[in-house]
Amino acid sequence: MTSLLGLDLRGRRVVVAGAGVVASRRIRRLLTEGAAIEAVAPEASDDVRRHAAHGDLTWTPRGITAADLDGAWFVVAATNDPALNDEVARWAEERRVFCIDASDARRGTARQAATSSHGDLTVGVISQDRPDPARIRAVRDAVAAHIDAGAVDLRRRRAGEGRVILVGSGPGDPGLITVRGRQALAEADVVVTDRLGATGLLVTVPYDVEVVNVGKSPTRHPVPQAEINALLVAHAREGRTVVRLKGGDPFLLGRGGEEVHACLEAGVPVEVVPGITSALAVPARANIPVTQRGVSTSVLVTSGHAGADATAVTAMAHGTTVVVLMGVSALPDIVAAALAGGVAPSTPVAIVESGTTVDERVTRATLADIVAAAGAAGVRPPAVIVIGAVAAPELLASAVAATPAME
Repeated sequence: MTSLLGLDLRGRRVVVAGAGVVASRRIRRLLTEGAAIEAVAPEASDDVRRHAAHGDLTWTPRGITAADLDGAWFVVAATNDPALNDEVARWAEERRVFCIDASDARRGTARQAATSSHGDLTVGVISQDRPDPARIRAVRDAVAAHIDAGAVDLRRRRAGEGRVILVGSGPGDPGLITVRGRQALAEADVVVTDRLGATGLLVTVPYDVEVVNVGKSPTRHPVPQAEINALLVAHAREGRTVVRLKGGDPFLLGRGGEEVHACLEAGVPVEVVPGITSALAVPARANIPVTQRGVSTSVLVTSGHAGADATAVTAMAHGTTVVVLMGVSALPDIVAAALAGGVAPSTPVAIVESGTTVDERVTRATLADIVAAAGAAGVRPPAVIVIGAVAAPELLASAVAATPAME
């Protein structure tokens, strides 16, 4: 019976006999685990040479000897010579050092598992009989997909230190949350959620997970930010894993920085899981690239709460794409300031409401007409406003046709 042990190789000396294609694969894996790698081989692959040149590992360009294994924590025999690999495995066993024999795992004292990481958990699959790498990878991938789909309750069963995980859930479509964000939601004892973002994912959490809605709207802030900060800290201090589920990305006009600061100031461990920001994703889903070769090479993101931001007006006047979040109520002021600042009245504008959801709707007009068009259409938050040439499909199409393909 083969035992599956989790070995902590961080900073520990690992000797790899060989530096060719097979050894390179093993070395890449060991590097992700933080091992102090010494590769010994007369020749080395380009990959190993590059890692050595960058100081990621040590490469000794000669044949392996038994003395090279002295003081090692772990050994990998991965030369192109099966007989030499067997001999290296024997040297390792004499020194009571675990060794993987890449030629035949049955001759070594260790086997490398096919692993997948899920937050602070790692799942490993190994063969207990004849090695079958393709088989264990297939099983690993199936198990990983099941976990990352949120089908497994990843909450801790033993009491431990509380923590806060800020998760950017993306613009609204549940499929746009990151894998790590989905994992974090499966680890939550408490979810403190906004009104926007991928809130549909909340139906997948177990019934006994506490869900606290602190969502804000343009005219209603039922829970002030200071109370949200205190709520996160209080739950974490009770030993819970608290997921702060936020729309878009936590740090892009999402006040995530304030929440992280509050946790750190209180001595609460905090992790930030970046999210797909609505500033880029919502226009993209509506087939509006915020930058496009031959049309616009830069983009500025601003908050409608800032009103008629002078920097944004200057950017518009110079052809930069300007994306306004939370700007529906401020649209008249923004338009008036842009026109007064010399932005062409014919500048295209697109407003995307409820982007990436089934309620998505796009309203288009020129800068001179967008306020009237938005009023006639009854535009409501949440919406992303895109100002610039990229917002006009006909201009974008003609630019694409006129721009030569990249070499």
